[in-house]
Amino acid sequence: MARISAEHVNTFLMAATKVISEACMLQPKVGKPSIRNGSYTNDSIVIMIGVTGEMQGQVLLVFKKEVALTIASKMMFMEVTQLDEISTSAICELGNMIMGNASTVFSTKNIGIDITPPTMCEGNFTVSGAVANMCIPIYINDTDFVELDLCVKQD
Repeated sequence: MARISAEHVNTFLMAATKVISEACMLQPKVGKPSIRNGSYTNDSIVIMIGVTGEMQGQVLLVFKKEVALTIASKMMFMEVTQLDEISTSAICELGNMIMGNASTVFSTKNIGIDITPPTMCEGNFTVSGAVANMCIPIYINDTDFVELDLCVKQD
């Protein structure tokens, strides 16, 4: 398991569900956590955001392409059928908003973290690091979900 406390995992989850609810007008539900091997498939869209400070690592938002299009459509108030520059910017901004909210909550607990700008990756690749990849699905309906992958350790 990633070496962070349940309280800190919950901070990331609360930020993610709040932002998805408000920015996408959806009713997200948290699924069962698991450990991911760090491999992503051809249909994966991954938004990676680095974390530095009193926690280090990466936070990843993982979407199937269809889910990324749904999220971008909700955020842009129009139907999005392809990931172009503006729709990619929208899902990257979702990551920024989630991590900004989490950073704010951590700061109220006297935990200082900084985040990097988001990077979008697509297709077959593997992420490896010194910390296990805790994977938590956040369902946006009965079958579709955004995966929150936490590869973060505390000082």
